[in-house]
Amino acid sequence: MKLRHLLATAALAGLAGGAFAQDDPTTVGFVYVGPIGDGGWTYEHEQGRLAVEEHFGDQVETVYVESVPEGPDAVRVMQQMALNGADLIFTTSFGYMDQTIEVAEQFPDVMFEHATGYKRADNVSTYSARFYEGRAVQGHIAGNLTESNVIGYIGSFPIPEVIRGINSAYIHAKKVNPDVEFKIVWVYTWFDPAKEAEAARTLIDQGADVILQHTDSTAPQAAAAEAGDVYTFGQASDMAEFGPMPRVSSIIDNWAPYYIDRTQAVIDGTWESTDTWDGIGPGMVGIGEISDAVPAEVKAEAEALAESIAAGEYHPFTGPLNKQDGSVWLEEGETADDGTLLGMNFYVEGIEGDIPQ
Repeated sequence: MKLRHLLATAALAGLAGGAFAQDDPTTVGFVYVGPIGDGGWTYEHEQGRLAVEEHFGDQVETVYVESVPEGPDAVRVMQQMALNGADLIFTTSFGYMDQTIEVAEQFPDVMFEHATGYKRADNVSTYSARFYEGRAVQGHIAGNLTESNVIGYIGSFPIPEVIRGINSAYIHAKKVNPDVEFKIVWVYTWFDPAKEAEAARTLIDQGADVILQHTDSTAPQAAAAEAGDVYTFGQASDMAEFGPMPRVSSIIDNWAPYYIDRTQAVIDGTWESTDTWDGIGPGMVGIGEISDAVPAEVKAEAEALAESIAAGEYHPFTGPLNKQDGSVWLEEGETADDGTLLGMNFYVEGIEGDIPQ
């Protein structure tokens, strides 16, 4: 009788636990490649997490781990989040792609969202922003501002996302300044202030008076401020503390609406594996305020360019455009298809140097 009583009690406890579980908050995890105070990429993902907390209140509990290297450490962090009861996990760097798929296979009841990747599964969605749209606006401004005709670009890793940005910025700088030249330094990191600052100084020593970056810290802004008379652009976040000079505008990643929407889908039980790639129009890519260091006419042109992209009236990759080797890529009026952009592994005509392998 005692054994039967214990089994019955355990069963009742299990039922009670199930009943209470319905009222338990949905747990949403975030895996960050950099520190939340980086002032750029991870900072904006963190703003998205905070927006989820504010929007849902007690309905949702969020957890995060920052500065997680891309590799085995990421697997352990994701596994621990899943084991601790996460219902939804956002993995916020390209280099987490294979690790996300690996852990998702181990936890089929947990939903995963991977930023900027291309591998999906029944419980893995992918999402990214059309950063190249913002790069077009930056290129327009940069081509107008440079006096040396040398624009420097700090590249993180030679992946399509970064190559798209370089090409887009170059195309639009070249349109307004046929004499413009791009110099590119690859740092092979998303976030390393020392390397980023050194790259900026190297580019400045090579004659660049405008610096663009696809890295996450504000170190290039600080290096440009020290040099003087060098323009920069905020990356991922506004970096407005360096305005009006050297930071004259920025690309702002706005993840909050997406994070709220996908969390709601998990709560509602309607979550499905999807691929999202949004830009200026839907608001996932924002253009930071263009400072008074930019001439009013150039500012007006840049704002008009952003508006035309947002409205779908203009595509940043519109022909005629050739590849670096001179072969035709896009004919007059032809626009690039998403497949080519997603796998972009070439420079456009006019950019010098090879893409590292």
